[in-house]
Amino acid sequence: MMLSDGDATARQRYRQAPVKNLYHRGDWWQLSWLEAHSTLEHPVEGRHSPVEIIMIRETQLPTQFAPAERAHPDELVRQTQRLQSEISTLMPFMLDSVSDIILVLNEHRQIVYANRMLQETFDLEDTRIQGLRPGEALDCVHAYEPPGGCGTTVYCRTCGLAKALLPSLRGQDKVEECSIIRQDGSALEFRVRARPLILDNHRYSVFSMQDISDEKRRRALERIFYHDILNSAGLLAGYASLLDDERAMDADVLRGSLREIANRLIEEIRAQRDLAEAEAYELNTQSSTLNSVDLLTTLKSVYEGHMIAEGRRIVIAADAQSIDFSTDETLLRRVVGNMLKNALESSHNGATVTLSCALVDGYVELSVHNPGAIPAQEQSQIFRRSFSTKGTNRGLGTYSMKLLTERYLQGHVGFTSTPEHGTRFFAQVPV
Repeated sequence: MMLSDGDATARQRYRQAPVKNLYHRGDWWQLSWLEAHSTLEHPVEGRHSPVEIIMIRETQLPTQFAPAERAHPDELVRQTQRLQSEISTLMPFMLDSVSDIILVLNEHRQIVYANRMLQETFDLEDTRIQGLRPGEALDCVHAYEPPGGCGTTVYCRTCGLAKALLPSLRGQDKVEECSIIRQDGSALEFRVRARPLILDNHRYSVFSMQDISDEKRRRALERIFYHDILNSAGLLAGYASLLDDERAMDADVLRGSLREIANRLIEEIRAQRDLAEAEAYELNTQSSTLNSVDLLTTLKSVYEGHMIAEGRRIVIAADAQSIDFSTDETLLRRVVGNMLKNALESSHNGATVTLSCALVDGYVELSVHNPGAIPAQEQSQIFRRSFSTKGTNRGLGTYSMKLLTERYLQGHVGFTSTPEHGTRFFAQVPV
């Protein structure tokens, strides 16, 4: 039975009895199951009849959202002991409940366990995962290049996943960041944590992979809007201030400069918008007929007036082929324009940047050459989303080239770079 509010003596007596559990009934009140000499009228889940217990309504603890009541320390100890005794049974459920990818890899870097997040994220069947290496399960573009598989290419030397995994198999805890380009051109970016495990004299690595794509994207967006766009906006403001200066340049020239800078600012915003839509598979393409030499001539004209072209020459190769073909002109201009911009930024004063085009195996190839060379240790990371030779928090230019060309223009991009012959980036799209 319930104690009456007026029975102070009985209330004091039963409050001092040992607490067995907390119980929720009706509103959120703290209720105690106490040793007493009365029978519960409505047994809970049939487990407590005919146990002699009584429920006492206690003072409600204040809260503005979730209930404030906590388990009694005795019950907390009991729950902890129970959970520990069942940990082997509960572990798969617990690992499947986390939002990170969890892997256990053997000493040959093969997956012997993967939680459900890996299967759900990449639509993999459990039977297909066992025995794969991480890059193979994630469909890394380099995973199947050599016969040895994931971890055996020159590109793997700079892979954060490999740099975390190998030390962990030697007994070290390791945390690295990892960027992976998949076969479909999409990019994966993870923070990986690897911890060593020895079981039955065999070495394993317990591997967690946290998706940090949004974090990397945010950094890149900040670089775009706080660096490039602010530079253009500052230049625009500078030219606008000349409107009040009678000694300034000719009014027609000034208006032309203002128009060019404003258009450049708009183009930078559109480029970032298109990149975001491309990554989300939301970008719509519009095919039209264009001419290869006309496209290069337009880009040459645009970038000759750009600040980064100051002190540098842009030329179109004498043997550039004039080819009519159909593709999305806006996206292709963005791809080749990024190549030209990178080439100008990488060139010294007095250098010549050369544009060219040719028909290669049924594809129109548009290329940009500059005399500088990319260091060998950086070449394997060129098309990764957050990598740049120009510093941290950059690295969207080459990544967007690959994404737009391979996912939306049905072509491919590549480059060659040596100290002897300089650097040449190219994009190939179907005729």
